[in-house]
Amino acid sequence: MTGERRRDGSRVFLVHGGLWEAMDAARFWRTTGIVAGLEAAGLAVIAPDRARMARSWAQEVDGVAPFLPDRPVTLIGASNGCSVAVRLALDYPHAVSQLLLAWPATGGDVSVNERAKAGLVARGASDEVADGLLAGETLRGVADRELAELGIPVAVLPSAPENPSHQRKTVDALLGLIPGSRELPGCPEPPTPAFPPHRDALVAAFVEFANRSE
Repeated sequence: MTGERRRDGSRVFLVHGGLWEAMDAARFWRTTGIVAGLEAAGLAVIAPDRARMARSWAQEVDGVAPFLPDRPVTLIGASNGCSVAVRLALDYPHAVSQLLLAWPATGGDVSVNERAKAGLVARGASDEVADGLLAGETLRGVADRELAELGIPVAVLPSAPENPSHQRKTVDALLGLIPGSRELPGCPEPPTPAFPPHRDALVAAFVEFANRSE
């Protein structure tokens, strides 16, 4: 886990992507240079590892919630980590000052879910667990009415270019559902090979968003 490195600035709580994959916070946030960039800008970074084989989104939330600090943070979710981030914001409203949904994974899409389920089952998930994790509307594990009830500032950062797992329609739906939400400039998601040239611009966008809460 990437722990908290500084205490003198805004705090950002990072929730990495992946779903039953060999993905952790270090690979997603640290090896890509994102944590180093945020720390260089004076932000305190908290980036716990998600449960790799969680049976439900509730179990995912229970795994990272203990790392929430004692004062509100800027919460940043990535890809399938957006589902965890939204559930954290809903379950712990006093711990989250604002929310950034980066590269939100597309939910509610039959063909996308068919491919995702095949991957989950191949990695050892039961049909019941896979179906439960993939259930949802715009985001997996979240009802659209819950998105509409978020009462904090929210930004959405698209995958650019879009791809089957991170579609533009998901960004548009989130912007339409969440009152007052705004879009940030998109880029490829880490840790894909296309990401490195976009690292500095992404870090700058994260820093600007986090500092809005100060």
